[in-house]
Amino acid sequence: MSRHQFDLVMCMNQPGTHIGLLCEKCDGRCPICDSQVNPKYKVRICDSCSFGKQGTSCIICNTGKGVSEAYYCWEGCKLEKNKDGCPKILNIGSNKLERHFERKAIES
Repeated sequence: MSRHQFDLVMCMNQPGTHIGLLCEKCDGRCPICDSQVNPKYKVRICDSCSFGKQGTSCIICNTGKGVSEAYYCWEGCKLEKNKDGCPKILNIGSNKLERHFERKAIES
């Protein structure tokens, strides 16, 4: 997701002890490169991203309820992308936001 949409902002705080979760739609994806092969290390998220409702939501799309644990792919670990920080996406991106308001204008 973050590889394909450049307007997304990742948290990048120091990761804590909490494990990141993925929804059914994003299940099996690496949060860095969207690869679905060779899962290696569990994704750890920071304490502020694991608080409350954010702790149980998907770390990639923020819309679905997290049902499975997130893993970094082997290539991301080899490039040490797993050490950059918390990979949770903080915003939803301008494409989704514009689509939401366009749909509201059509319904009105």
